[in-house]
Amino acid sequence: MTIVEEDYIKNIYYLEDEKKGLVTTNSIAETMNIKASSVSDMIQRLLTKGMVNYKKYQGVTLTPKGRQLALDLIKKHRLWETFLSVKLNFSWEEVHDLAEQLEHIQSEKLTNKLNNFLDYPMFDPHGEPIPGNYKERKTKKQWKLSKVKVAHEYIIESIKKPDKTFLEYLNKINLKIGSVIFVRNIETYNHSMEIELENQNYFLTKEITENIYVILKENHIKK
Repeated sequence: MTIVEEDYIKNIYYLEDEKKGLVTTNSIAETMNIKASSVSDMIQRLLTKGMVNYKKYQGVTLTPKGRQLALDLIKKHRLWETFLSVKLNFSWEEVHDLAEQLEHIQSEKLTNKLNNFLDYPMFDPHGEPIPGNYKERKTKKQWKLSKVKVAHEYIIESIKKPDKTFLEYLNKINLKIGSVIFVRNIETYNHSMEIELENQNYFLTKEITENIYVILKENHIKK
Protein backbone atom coordinates (compact mmCIF):
# COMPACT_ATOMS: atom_id res chain seq x y z
CA MET A 1 0.00 0.00 0.00
CA THR A 2 1.22 3.49 -0.85
CA ILE A 3 1.08 6.41 1.59
CA VAL A 4 -1.72 8.00 -0.47
CA GLU A 5 -3.73 4.78 -0.43
CA GLU A 6 -3.31 4.53 3.34
CA ASP A 7 -4.49 8.12 3.75
CA TYR A 8 -7.63 7.27 1.78
CA ILE A 9 -8.29 4.21 3.92
CA LYS A 10 -7.98 6.20 7.14
CA ASN A 11 -10.25 9.00 5.91
CA ILE A 12 -12.88 6.54 4.70
CA TYR A 13 -12.77 4.91 8.14
CA TYR A 14 -13.44 8.21 9.90
CA LEU A 15 -16.22 9.17 7.49
CA GLU A 16 -17.85 5.75 7.70
CA ASP A 17 -17.74 5.94 11.49
CA GLU A 18 -19.26 9.43 11.43
CA LYS A 19 -21.99 8.69 8.90
CA LYS A 20 -22.70 5.12 10.11
CA GLY A 21 -22.92 3.85 6.56
CA LEU A 22 -21.87 4.33 2.96
CA VAL A 23 -19.33 7.08 2.24
CA THR A 24 -19.80 9.10 -0.95
CA THR A 25 -16.95 10.10 -3.25
CA ASN A 26 -17.92 13.74 -2.75
CA SER A 27 -17.53 13.52 1.02
CA ILE A 28 -14.09 11.92 0.58
CA ALA A 29 -13.09 14.62 -1.90
CA GLU A 30 -14.26 17.36 0.45
CA THR A 31 -12.47 15.86 3.47
CA MET A 32 -9.19 15.36 1.60
CA ASN A 33 -9.50 18.57 -0.42
CA ILE A 34 -9.12 16.85 -3.80
CA LYS A 35 -11.17 16.39 -6.98
CA ALA A 36 -14.03 13.88 -7.01
CA SER A 37 -12.60 12.36 -10.21
CA SER A 38 -9.36 11.56 -8.37
CA VAL A 39 -11.36 9.84 -5.64
CA SER A 40 -13.18 7.67 -8.20
CA ASP A 41 -9.85 6.49 -9.64
CA MET A 42 -8.50 5.65 -6.20
CA ILE A 43 -11.67 3.77 -5.23
CA GLN A 44 -11.10 1.48 -8.19
CA ARG A 45 -7.53 0.81 -7.03
CA LEU A 46 -8.66 0.08 -3.48
CA LEU A 47 -11.41 -2.15 -4.83
CA THR A 48 -8.92 -4.34 -6.68
CA LYS A 49 -6.85 -4.63 -3.49
CA GLY A 50 -9.84 -5.80 -1.48
CA MET A 51 -9.88 -2.75 0.79
CA VAL A 52 -13.34 -1.37 0.01
CA ASN A 53 -16.82 -2.40 -1.06
CA TYR A 54 -18.42 -0.15 -3.68
CA LYS A 55 -22.04 0.47 -4.65
CA LYS A 56 -22.47 2.48 -7.83
CA TYR A 57 -23.95 5.96 -7.29
CA GLN A 58 -24.09 5.30 -3.53
CA GLY A 59 -20.59 5.08 -2.11
CA VAL A 60 -18.08 2.84 -0.37
CA THR A 61 -17.47 1.04 2.89
CA LEU A 62 -14.29 -0.60 4.10
CA THR A 63 -13.93 -4.36 3.95
CA PRO A 64 -12.73 -6.12 7.14
CA LYS A 65 -9.24 -6.02 5.60
CA GLY A 66 -9.50 -2.28 4.94
CA ARG A 67 -10.92 -1.58 8.40
CA GLN A 68 -8.06 -3.45 10.07
CA LEU A 69 -5.52 -1.43 8.08
CA ALA A 70 -7.26 1.79 9.16
CA LEU A 71 -7.14 0.75 12.82
CA ASP A 72 -3.45 -0.14 12.51
CA LEU A 73 -2.70 3.30 11.05
CA ILE A 74 -4.73 5.07 13.73
CA LYS A 75 -2.97 3.08 16.45
CA LYS A 76 0.47 3.99 15.10
CA HIS A 77 -0.57 7.61 14.69
CA ARG A 78 -1.82 7.96 18.26
CA LEU A 79 1.17 6.11 19.71
CA TRP A 80 3.54 8.49 17.92
CA GLU A 81 1.52 11.47 19.13
CA THR A 82 1.84 10.14 22.69
CA PHE A 83 5.57 9.53 22.31
CA LEU A 84 6.19 13.00 20.89
CA SER A 85 4.13 14.62 23.63
CA VAL A 86 5.18 12.60 26.69
CA LYS A 87 8.80 11.78 25.87
CA LEU A 88 9.90 14.66 23.63
CA ASN A 89 7.73 17.43 25.12
CA PHE A 90 6.06 18.49 21.88
CA SER A 91 2.87 20.48 22.45
CA TRP A 92 -0.48 18.91 21.53
CA GLU A 93 -0.90 21.20 18.52
CA GLU A 94 2.45 20.04 17.06
CA VAL A 95 2.15 16.26 17.31
CA HIS A 96 -0.57 15.57 14.74
CA ASP A 97 1.35 16.67 11.63
CA LEU A 98 4.48 14.81 12.75
CA ALA A 99 2.51 11.65 13.50
CA GLU A 100 0.91 11.87 10.04
CA GLN A 101 4.38 11.18 8.64
CA LEU A 102 5.46 8.59 11.20
CA GLU A 103 2.30 6.46 10.98
CA HIS A 104 3.35 5.16 7.56
CA ILE A 105 6.50 3.41 8.83
CA GLN A 106 6.03 -0.24 7.90
CA SER A 107 7.39 -2.07 10.94
CA GLU A 108 5.15 -4.04 13.27
CA LYS A 109 8.16 -4.70 15.48
CA LEU A 110 8.76 -0.96 15.90
CA THR A 111 5.08 -0.35 16.70
CA ASN A 112 5.10 -3.09 19.33
CA LYS A 113 8.31 -1.80 20.92
CA LEU A 114 6.97 1.75 20.93
CA ASN A 115 3.76 0.57 22.57
CA ASN A 116 5.72 -1.32 25.22
CA PHE A 117 8.05 1.64 25.81
CA LEU A 118 5.04 3.87 26.47
CA ASP A 119 3.51 1.20 28.76
CA TYR A 120 0.46 0.62 26.55
CA PRO A 121 -1.31 4.00 26.89
CA MET A 122 -5.08 4.02 26.42
CA PHE A 123 -5.39 7.62 25.15
CA ASP A 124 -3.40 10.01 22.99
CA PRO A 125 -2.71 13.67 23.97
CA HIS A 126 -6.07 14.75 22.52
CA GLY A 127 -7.99 12.24 24.64
CA GLU A 128 -8.64 9.84 21.75
CA PRO A 129 -8.56 6.07 22.48
CA ILE A 130 -5.67 4.02 21.12
CA PRO A 131 -6.96 0.91 19.27
CA GLY A 132 -5.86 -2.33 20.90
CA ASN A 133 -4.90 -0.60 24.16
CA TYR A 134 -8.16 1.06 25.09
CA LYS A 135 -10.30 -0.90 27.52
CA GLU A 136 -13.95 0.02 27.89
CA ARG A 137 -14.57 1.46 31.32
CA LYS A 138 -17.76 2.14 33.22
CA THR A 139 -17.79 5.88 32.82
CA LYS A 140 -20.42 8.48 32.16
CA LYS A 141 -21.74 9.00 28.67
CA GLN A 142 -19.62 11.24 26.48
CA TRP A 143 -21.37 14.15 24.76
CA LYS A 144 -20.51 16.63 22.07
CA LEU A 145 -20.19 19.99 23.79
CA SER A 146 -22.68 21.33 21.24
CA LYS A 147 -25.36 18.95 22.61
CA VAL A 148 -25.12 19.71 26.35
CA LYS A 149 -27.44 21.63 28.67
CA VAL A 150 -27.14 25.11 30.12
CA ALA A 151 -26.32 25.57 33.83
CA HIS A 152 -24.38 22.31 34.11
CA GLU A 153 -20.69 21.56 34.65
CA TYR A 154 -18.76 19.28 32.32
CA ILE A 155 -15.27 17.79 32.11
CA ILE A 156 -13.37 17.93 28.80
CA GLU A 157 -12.73 14.34 27.65
CA SER A 158 -11.40 14.54 24.09
CA ILE A 159 -10.74 16.81 21.12
CA LYS A 160 -11.83 15.53 17.72
CA LYS A 161 -10.10 18.14 15.57
CA PRO A 162 -6.31 18.09 15.99
CA ASP A 163 -5.93 21.08 13.65
CA LYS A 164 -3.02 23.29 14.75
CA THR A 165 -4.89 26.63 14.75
CA PHE A 166 -7.85 25.03 16.55
CA LEU A 167 -5.61 23.69 19.32
CA GLU A 168 -3.71 26.96 19.54
CA TYR A 169 -6.99 28.71 20.27
CA LEU A 170 -7.78 26.19 23.01
CA ASN A 171 -4.32 26.86 24.44
CA LYS A 172 -5.08 30.58 24.44
CA ILE A 173 -8.06 30.08 26.76
CA ASN A 174 -6.28 27.29 28.68
CA LEU A 175 -8.88 24.66 27.77
CA LYS A 176 -7.37 21.16 27.86
CA ILE A 177 -8.19 17.54 28.60
CA GLY A 178 -9.57 17.39 32.13
CA SER A 179 -10.67 21.05 32.25
CA VAL A 180 -13.95 21.69 34.05
CA ILE A 181 -16.32 24.13 32.34
CA PHE A 182 -19.68 25.58 33.30
CA VAL A 183 -22.12 26.23 30.45
CA ARG A 184 -23.67 29.65 31.04
CA ASN A 185 -25.68 30.16 27.87
CA ILE A 186 -26.33 28.86 24.36
CA GLU A 187 -27.50 31.29 21.68
CA THR A 188 -30.58 30.11 19.81
CA TYR A 189 -29.64 31.98 16.63
CA ASN A 190 -26.17 30.58 15.87
CA HIS A 191 -25.69 28.01 18.67
CA SER A 192 -22.62 29.79 20.01
CA MET A 193 -21.95 29.03 23.66
CA GLU A 194 -20.83 31.04 26.67
CA ILE A 195 -18.77 29.03 29.14
CA GLU A 196 -17.00 29.71 32.39
CA LEU A 197 -13.49 28.28 32.65
CA GLU A 198 -11.23 29.01 35.63
CA ASN A 199 -13.41 31.99 36.67
CA GLN A 200 -13.22 33.51 33.17
CA ASN A 201 -16.04 33.68 30.62
CA TYR A 202 -15.47 32.71 26.97
CA PHE A 203 -17.64 32.47 23.86
CA LEU A 204 -17.25 29.35 21.70
CA THR A 205 -18.56 29.01 18.14
CA LYS A 206 -20.58 25.98 17.04
CA GLU A 207 -17.56 24.74 15.05
CA ILE A 208 -15.57 24.62 18.29
CA THR A 209 -18.28 22.95 20.38
CA GLU A 210 -18.89 20.34 17.64
CA ASN A 211 -15.30 19.12 18.03
CA ILE A 212 -15.06 18.89 21.81
CA TYR A 213 -16.41 15.93 23.78
CA VAL A 214 -17.28 16.10 27.47
CA ILE A 215 -18.75 14.12 30.35
CA LEU A 216 -21.09 15.46 32.99
CA LYS A 217 -19.36 16.38 36.26
CA GLU A 218 -20.59 14.61 39.41
CA ASN A 219 -21.98 17.69 41.12
CA HIS A 220 -23.07 19.15 37.85
CA ILE A 221 -25.55 21.88 38.80
CA LYS A 222 -23.71 25.01 39.86
CA LYS A 223 -25.44 27.17 42.47
